[in-house]
Amino acid sequence: MGLLDGLLKAAGGGGGDGALEAVTQMLGSHEGGIGGLVKSMESAGLGALATSWISKGANLPISADQITTLLNSSAVAGIAQKLGIDPSQAAGMVAQYLPQVIDHLTPDGQLPSGGGMGAITDLLGMLKR
Repeated sequence: MGLLDGLLKAAGGGGGDGALEAVTQMLGSHEGGIGGLVKSMESAGLGALATSWISKGANLPISADQITTLLNSSAVAGIAQKLGIDPSQAAGMVAQYLPQVIDHLTPDGQLPSGGGMGAITDLLGMLKR
């Protein structure tokens, strides 16, 4: 789990772990899982970003504003509330972690079957250890 370990180290302890867990939970609750999020991104003109996260190359960045538009402000507010931070900070954290989480959940460069729910559940389990 080198990448996961790296994500947790980059997270800088408890708050970052919480942010990473919030992003993973958000993916798990998004209709259609990872595949549903990718479809939403494609509809919003952000398909190239999603493709970069899934493929084996470098991950293109996404901005906090793009996250707020993509997820809607109430979803970002929910993440902010869970973390006890401002919604703009939450959008920034999601923007930081989402590409890495999706990259980790798609190691073969393809979307997992079934929306990736099994992989998301596994990742959540690892975060709770």
